[in-house]
Amino acid sequence: MIEKNKTFFNKRIGILGKGGSGKSTATVLLSQALRELGYQVCILDSDSTNIGLHQALGFKKAPVSLLDYFGGTEFSGGSVSCPVDNPALLPKADLSLKKLSRKYYSQKSGIILFTAGKIGDQGPGAGCDGPISKITRDFRIRDIGDCPVTLIDVKAGLEDFARGIVTSMDWIITVVDPSVASIQIASDIKNLVQQIKKGKLPATRHLKNYGLVKTANKIYREAKIKDNFVLLNRISNKKTENYIKKSLKEKGIKPIGVIPEMSSISLSWLKGQSLKDEKIKNEVKLIIKKLEKIIKTS
Repeated sequence: MIEKNKTFFNKRIGILGKGGSGKSTATVLLSQALRELGYQVCILDSDSTNIGLHQALGFKKAPVSLLDYFGGTEFSGGSVSCPVDNPALLPKADLSLKKLSRKYYSQKSGIILFTAGKIGDQGPGAGCDGPISKITRDFRIRDIGDCPVTLIDVKAGLEDFARGIVTSMDWIITVVDPSVASIQIASDIKNLVQQIKKGKLPATRHLKNYGLVKTANKIYREAKIKDNFVLLNRISNKKTENYIKKSLKEKGIKPIGVIPEMSSISLSWLKGQSLKDEKIKNEVKLIIKKLEKIIKTS
């Protein structure tokens, strides 16, 4: 039975972290749990290199990319520029699902998938994924249901912070796997979010046009980001879990939950099959409810 809840109504949640930490796995599990909690879920696949998210969600094929919809990258003669070079908002990026061709999205059981774009097929010299970041930052979709929430599966690392994509997110969930690099990225993301919330502006010395500087600063001043949370993933035993929690606590971070390491999940990614595990899905539902309580009392 679908429950009704409004905490994440019309909100955008970015899923960030180190490469291989399990951002896409977390995105899939969160989307399934959110759907059962009454949300219409929109997923934006913003990872420019990783593939297979559509299969993990149970779709037969990935939708045509939004990069194609918006005319391709500026590097290849299209209209989508990198937000670092040109921070101006992407024109006509606020779209109604009712007016969008079906080829640009996949839809099933209350979950809608969009793909921002992949750089593997862009050709030599066109491998910069900055334009994909601009689509991620600016893309909005309307008319997807009564209680929509958007999950954004972001490319690994911190590069997209410089491109400002987090300014359009309400919250970030950083996925941490058992590695020193993952713990450090969680700390870096926490600090970067705090800086944005305190009003720190982006680097703009490379911009020669004052109008673009003004636009970049305005985007950061109007940033929506409220907070960053951490979710542990691929945790094989209690000793590992406790060690990571202790390391994060030293950096002022308390995880909101744990996703255990499961061979069935790894096998599903290997075979290109949908992720289905009722036990883990129920655990993720509890994590979401815990997150709702934290947000309501903060």
